Amino acid sequence: MKDLQYITNSSPSFIEGLYQDFVKDPQSVDPEFKKFFEGFDFAISQGRNGNGQPVVSKETGFKTSDGVDWKKELGAYRLILGYRNKGHLIALTNPIRPRKDRGANLDLGFFGFTEEDLDKSFFAGNLIGLGTTSLRNILSHLQKCYANHVGIEFKYISDQKKVDWLTAEMEKKFIEPLPLQKKQRILEKLNEGVMFEKFLHTKYIGQKRFSLEGGETTIPALDAIINMAAEYDVHEVVMGMAHRGRLNILANILGKTYEQIFSEFEGTAKLDQTMGSGDVKYHLGYGSELTTPSDKKVHVKLMPNPSHLEAVDPVVVGFSRAKADVMYGSDFDKILPILIHGDASVAGQGIVYEVLQMCDLDGYYTGGTIHFVINNQIGFTTDFDEARSSDYCTSLAAAMHAPVLHVNGDDPEATVKCAEIATRYRQEFNSDIFVDMVCYRRHGHNEGDDPKFTQPKLYALIDKHPNPREVYTQFLMENGESDARELAKEMEKKFWNDLQERLDEVKQKPLPYTYQQPEMWWRSLRRATPADFDQSPVTAISEAGLRNIFNAMMALPETFTPLKKIEKLLQDKQKLFQEEEKLDWSSGELLAYGSILLDGKDVRMSGQDVRRGTFSHRHAVLRDEKTDESYNRLSRIPEAKGAFRIYNSLLSEYGVLGFEYGYALANPNALVLWEAQFGDFSNGAQTIIDQFIVAGEQKWQRMAGLVLLLPHGYEGQGPEHSSARMERFLQMCAELN
Repeated sequence: MKDLQYITNSSPSFIEGLYQDFVKDPQSVDPEFKKFFEGFDFAISQGRNGNGQPVVSKETGFKTSDGVDWKKELGAYRLILGYRNKGHLIALTNPIRPRKDRGANLDLGFFGFTEEDLDKSFFAGNLIGLGTTSLRNILSHLQKCYANHVGIEFKYISDQKKVDWLTAEMEKKFIEPLPLQKKQRILEKLNEGVMFEKFLHTKYIGQKRFSLEGGETTIPALDAIINMAAEYDVHEVVMGMAHRGRLNILANILGKTYEQIFSEFEGTAKLDQTMGSGDVKYHLGYGSELTTPSDKKVHVKLMPNPSHLEAVDPVVVGFSRAKADVMYGSDFDKILPILIHGDASVAGQGIVYEVLQMCDLDGYYTGGTIHFVINNQIGFTTDFDEARSSDYCTSLAAAMHAPVLHVNGDDPEATVKCAEIATRYRQEFNSDIFVDMVCYRRHGHNEGDDPKFTQPKLYALIDKHPNPREVYTQFLMENGESDARELAKEMEKKFWNDLQERLDEVKQKPLPYTYQQPEMWWRSLRRATPADFDQSPVTAISEAGLRNIFNAMMALPETFTPLKKIEKLLQDKQKLFQEEEKLDWSSGELLAYGSILLDGKDVRMSGQDVRRGTFSHRHAVLRDEKTDESYNRLSRIPEAKGAFRIYNSLLSEYGVLGFEYGYALANPNALVLWEAQFGDFSNGAQTIIDQFIVAGEQKWQRMAGLVLLLPHGYEGQGPEHSSARMERFLQMCAELN
């Protein structure tokens, strides 16, 4: 969506000439002009405006031969485009303090208007569904849609279908009032969110809990995403998040009972520590089977994570991809990944970029992720303007053409509408989308921390500010219909009764949970014992099986034309096997994978340049010399039920290894491999190795069967490529790990 200032500075007759070109051939003009002229033609065809007045205003200073003030009309069109493009820069999204001036240039004068033009009629109103109407009405509508409590960023999207869909959502659907039933659900979830924090603050004062206070609207927003997703046939939701608000989400989204959570606070929880030391309560994962208000069942998982912010992101998307492959026939509409970010970490942690860059790649595609940012405008003690150079913490979204809905966290209705738009958009376009909920943090980074040391002015404002539940209740009392006011009174009473119940420790029922098939596979495995390491298990295959796989991987389809070099390479491998009964390394490797496929198990491998192999050795996938078509050499083994999936990764270690760990976590019946370009490149993925692969079983009782391939050798390629630091990995294998 471009600004057309260069045209409005031209002479009116030039614009009229463009219109004549459009009349002769609509395709001959710029798409933005085509839209404008189509709206103009529609208005002309109606003949009169909504008041029965002629559509052409008589009060124009630059009429052309056809009686239209093209300059003013285009100014009105530019105003519409201006709000669509930059309304987010002036939107009232900050609940605590005025926003920075970001130079939006949306005042009337910028578009060639004065106050006197406000009551003049313009054809341009047709472009936003108002018909021919006054500039005042056009401006008021644009402010409601694009500059109230929500600001949408989508000007960088080049897919016109997505642009039109988002425009219709904001200009037509967003301003529709919510039904009473939905208001009740919002208030219920807000009550739950606020009550949880009040309970903790009363019962466990000063204990670290990384509260959600100030951002409680997260609870109705996530609830809305899950409920809307279920309406679009999503069967499973996988969430990843850091510590802030995690306990609240466990209680009020996943249905973990207060008793379960607070036994962890009091140290009376019966944790299975037969194989590990456990972890702090705000790192643990959980799974539930939720029933939505429309009686649909959804499996919801919150993945366990370490303190390393955003490190769980690739694990969530890898896990989602594996579940889609193993349970839903790779139908990505059935499983929804949600990543909950903090504003400081989404802007500062490079892993976010690595994961975003995966969103449309064949090997890592998950059908789109919803990114929900709890933007409390601070990172520990660091102000947002010290934490990023970009306008927004979500500015990275533009690189992937992902829209961003910036919303005021004190407006739960607007936040829920954004959450629902995000869910429908993801299901419609299978693309990533961001909801940036601007809120605040009531206490310090943790509850024992005093934020006034570093932000005295901000926290003076926060101290006086009512919580989102109080803000919404007050809004319904003052602005709602009589039934909404009655609802607010009822829910207020219910809030205090429910809080007293929690303080009196009235028992809650935990949600039922049904294990899914991959979880049953994991549960059928046992823990390692010292005896397992006395001798290697027998992994040999029969000679007939070996020859079957070897012949299949050496044969090429008749229609396939390999490079001459490849043809000779394969012939040499066959000769070596037939005449000397020997195999080179790469043939042995592919035979091993083939034997697993024959057992009916899948093999997935990814890493930099793995299809050919860094050292030009593997050649698992060949390219046709004439057509460039790919051929997977393990795709035609007779009677093999398993699938061999091998992907060249993006040039990332941290993100890709995290993805493969997530994939391995979801399915014990798949061999999942990550190969480093050189062994020492594992350094770039150290967080995943230390925090997940090595420690996940100890901390979270989660097994994973990921295999790392770390090639290195003394080949004159320098000290980096001569060692994968095997001593580190050997040390990590202690205690039967």
